Amino acid sequence: MTTQYHRLGPAPVSPLAREERVRMRDGVILAADVYLPAVAAEPAAHPAPQRAAEDGAETARDETPGDTILIRLPYDKSGEYTFIPLIAEYFTARGYRVVAQDVRGKFRSEGDALLFVNEVRDGADTLDWVVQQPWSNGRVAMWGDSYYGYTQWAAAASGHPALKAIAPRVTGTRLGEPVHRDPGDRTRAVEMGITNLYPLTHFFGNDTYLWEPDWSRRDFAAQAEAFMAERGHRSISYDQWTPHPVTLPRFPLGSPFAGRSVPVLHTIGWWDNCAPLSWADVAEIAQHPHWDAHHYLRIESIDHENHALLESAEDRVEDRSEAQVRAMLPAYLDPALEFFEVFVRGAGRPGDVPRVRWNLAGTDELRSDAAWPPPGMRVETRFATAEGGLAVQRPASARAETWVHDPADPVPSSVPDAFSYLLHLPDEAPIGARGDVLVFDGPAQPAAVDLAGPVRARVGLCSSGPVADCFVRLLDVAPDGSALRIARGQLQLRDATRPGVLDIDLGQVGYRLRAGHRLRVHVSSSDYPEFLPQPGTGGDPWTEGERMLPNTQTITIGGPDAFAIDIPVLEGALA
Repeated sequence: MTTQYHRLGPAPVSPLAREERVRMRDGVILAADVYLPAVAAEPAAHPAPQRAAEDGAETARDETPGDTILIRLPYDKSGEYTFIPLIAEYFTARGYRVVAQDVRGKFRSEGDALLFVNEVRDGADTLDWVVQQPWSNGRVAMWGDSYYGYTQWAAAASGHPALKAIAPRVTGTRLGEPVHRDPGDRTRAVEMGITNLYPLTHFFGNDTYLWEPDWSRRDFAAQAEAFMAERGHRSISYDQWTPHPVTLPRFPLGSPFAGRSVPVLHTIGWWDNCAPLSWADVAEIAQHPHWDAHHYLRIESIDHENHALLESAEDRVEDRSEAQVRAMLPAYLDPALEFFEVFVRGAGRPGDVPRVRWNLAGTDELRSDAAWPPPGMRVETRFATAEGGLAVQRPASARAETWVHDPADPVPSSVPDAFSYLLHLPDEAPIGARGDVLVFDGPAQPAAVDLAGPVRARVGLCSSGPVADCFVRLLDVAPDGSALRIARGQLQLRDATRPGVLDIDLGQVGYRLRAGHRLRVHVSSSDYPEFLPQPGTGGDPWTEGERMLPNTQTITIGGPDAFAIDIPVLEGALA
């Protein structure tokens, strides 16, 4: 069967840029677009040193030394998906020089398309090149989302002295890493469906191949092999990750937080599917005082693709027009520019920059605090009841609640693309009508309550099968019955025929639960295809194929191992 895919090669270099070739220490050449500010217009008595636009001539560019913003990404430095030319235009209009570079092995850059492991050295070598250019004053900042947020952490890990500040968004230092498979661990993360697919799409050679497996089948590994056979070559990263992951060191100099620190503006999205990676870095940074001293947190009501909870219906589209992108840029870029003004240009006092700025989701309010969680937060615990409620008091006696996990009919993911949750803004209430989803409801709120901080669940679990995944979702149920997911977490229990207690991190929340609304909890064993479903046999979900067995799952209601969820309350009273 022929695999259907869409191949994306490099787009033409922007007319606003000139492409340069940057040599790495091993001789590999990486392609970089350089954008310089336009020469400022002079008063009429002194005509500007540029020719009229109607002559078709290029605008004169400022070649004098200035501050540079470096963007290193694998998604085509000239392509429409990341609209880097528009971003560069916005930055250069504020006087910055911009360098946008295809990472090693991608689009116009040479070398092997190998995920993560070359970015520390390549980032340092690119910084070396930048500071040697006549238009550089030796001060460099970095900016970007996702993988081009990761390349910032990697460059910072090199300790290069020219790097003065970074602004990573919706990313993490452990981005994309396969699940650690220590056979001695009873609990571990649940495998995301994208993990093994990413090396076959965005890191399958220089070009990008947009395709997905046929999710109605379970022969994922066979479909991957068929795709590579059709293309006539293999993915280096895929072969290192599957079926037995070989972890190459992404940070050859050690932890990125062990060495020289730089000021960080760290942006996290409440609905970003990669947010757990960001929050893990926040926790790690807190253990390193020299990093924590100038770590600044910004938390927005966005998903991974920068769709916002309260954006207008006309802007909630998958393919934004150029006009929509331009309209989005101030909110997208100005926080980083304000940060760079202080920490790159020295225009302002670091003490005047709020340590934490966060949006209270459900409102347009942006709050400032000295730390996260905000001062005054308290934790209130709610316990599941046999009647399907959420109670303040722990039920005294223990009882079992069961459901059947059928891998042939898994609980469906609520959106077709986990990276664009807010594009679809799904109503998750219908999922709770399934027989394999347990539902627990709290009472309606008599008045609004603001939630801010970490959410955790404790689940006593066992299964008739050898491995069980447990998904817990916290929802806001409106008076009309629709349900919006506001927090979620999942964890896997191995040797699951023996009962165990899972401590599930549902991430962080900053949310206003309005009067008349109620909290709801969903508990299930699958969320497919965002996460690979357990086949019920104990085999690897990616390689097991079509061999599947239903399993009966059991959680404990009441008693010492009672199902409980911790809710962080900042203002108001939780019913």
